[in-house]
Amino acid sequence: MLDASPLELIDAAAAGGFDAAGLRIIPPMATDKIAEVIGNEPLIRQIIARMGATGISIWDIEAVWLTPDADIVSLIPALALGERLGAKHLLVVGHDPDFSRLTENFATLCEACARFGLEVALEIMSYVELRSLRQATRLLETARQDNAHLLIDTLHFFRSGARLSDLQDVDPSLLKYIHLSDAPLSSPPRDSLRAEGRGGRSYPGEGEFPLVELLNALPATIPIAVEAPNQKLAQLTVRERSQLAADATRRLIAKAAAARQG
Repeated sequence: MLDASPLELIDAAAAGGFDAAGLRIIPPMATDKIAEVIGNEPLIRQIIARMGATGISIWDIEAVWLTPDADIVSLIPALALGERLGAKHLLVVGHDPDFSRLTENFATLCEACARFGLEVALEIMSYVELRSLRQATRLLETARQDNAHLLIDTLHFFRSGARLSDLQDVDPSLLKYIHLSDAPLSSPPRDSLRAEGRGGRSYPGEGEFPLVELLNALPATIPIAVEAPNQKLAQLTVRERSQLAADATRRLIAKAAAARQG
């Protein structure tokens, strides 16, 4: 729900019966426009009050793209705000072709996050430099940070060419939560992957991905986050979209549970 303000997002999470919301407080790219939260004390107080009124917590803050010119020190205000809001994770993407520099910046960021009680969720994305499970696990193994883990987004997982069998090689302790969405099995052209990710997804169970099998290949208690922006539903309110997403996800979870039992 990239069009939702922070307060609308919290209200939408409550309307859908979610436990928490993810809050975008860092623009992934300089050209991305987001609500200015960092340093906006009136809005921060409103967010905290709305969290208290709805019972919705902040699960993660996002999104840091580690590019060649990444400046970890400049991210400290965002990390401090994440701690203040009670966030558990910082979502990070690797977009640097120099693996050594990416590893160094990632490790430095993890160390900074640890000072603010944040874990670091490293997400592979199909249209950035760090786009495969193999690359991500290599980075995690090289950086050796106790608060770093792997975030699997189902769209990027399948668009990267990964297979369900690849999950057998992933240490389950690295998987602290996942991003669920759905889409056709056939991939769009590479230059359309970002557009698909930001507005062409379907809600879980409404596309062609083998999500039942994927859920049953992951730890049974793994927290599930839904990330499924869909421009075709943009005319609906954020509350209506949240309810549709929640209903679809619960149906999928029920199917996965039935498959495990029988």
